[in-house]
Amino acid sequence: MLESRKLNRRIKIQQRGPAQDAGGQPIDGWVEVAKPWAWIKGQTGMAVGTQMAGEGTVAASLNVYSFRIRYRPAITSAMRVLYAGQVFDIKHVRHDLAGREWTDLVCGMGGNDG
Repeated sequence: MLESRKLNRRIKIQQRGPAQDAGGQPIDGWVEVAKPWAWIKGQTGMAVGTQMAGEGTVAASLNVYSFRIRYRPAITSAMRVLYAGQVFDIKHVRHDLAGREWTDLVCGMGGNDG
């Protein structure tokens, strides 16, 4: 059972969609879809990923975190998380299909803007 007291950090979940710039003109941007409470399970360690850079690959260091929220089957890896002024790219989404209590968002910080 997911303990409510562990859900102690407010995060924002965004997806790409229509937004407006400062002048009110339509642009493609990030739109908030949810603002749930989360249990940040912390940095799981140093993960090394690879990013394409021209014709070769470059090793890039990513900090990996897990955000556990109440069960939300609509969340996908095409979305991103904002927390404490930082952008976290959702790499994997794990849903508690049996109990329908939680959704884990495994996120990387340091890759791109989501």
